[in-house]
Amino acid sequence: MVSREHKRAALHEKLQILRSLTNSHALRKSSIIVDASKYIKELKHKVERLNQEIACTQKPVCKSPLPEVTVETLEKGFLIHVFSEKSCPGLLVSVLEVFEDLGLNVMEAKAACTDTFRLQAIGRDGESMDAEAVKEAVERAINGFFGVGE
Repeated sequence: MVSREHKRAALHEKLQILRSLTNSHALRKSSIIVDASKYIKELKHKVERLNQEIACTQKPVCKSPLPEVTVETLEKGFLIHVFSEKSCPGLLVSVLEVFEDLGLNVMEAKAACTDTFRLQAIGRDGESMDAEAVKEAVERAINGFFGVGE
């Protein structure tokens, strides 16, 4: 009889610990376990996402084709598009550093780095340069980021 009470008390204590670890507000045993299961699934998803981010930050970064680069000449500057099928954290910084090295002032930019990498930027130059020179400089920065040609 006493043994059964000890087991019940130990189970209750462990459920309360589980409840506090998973930030569950449930009161019933089954609800606490369901909340813990959901919490574990969320943690697994976070681990997978973090592992993908780690894989993308190590060189060679993702084993995918290099991002596509297009540069269009505008009246006083350029419209630059960079697209990659995979998200690669850090690539945006590399491209923006090239803009700075070229003397391009970014007037407007839209970037997305979640599942894919997309950058659309309008840059105005202080010096005269052509779209091909801008494209080559951006491609060199991308190649350096991906470790191509090292």
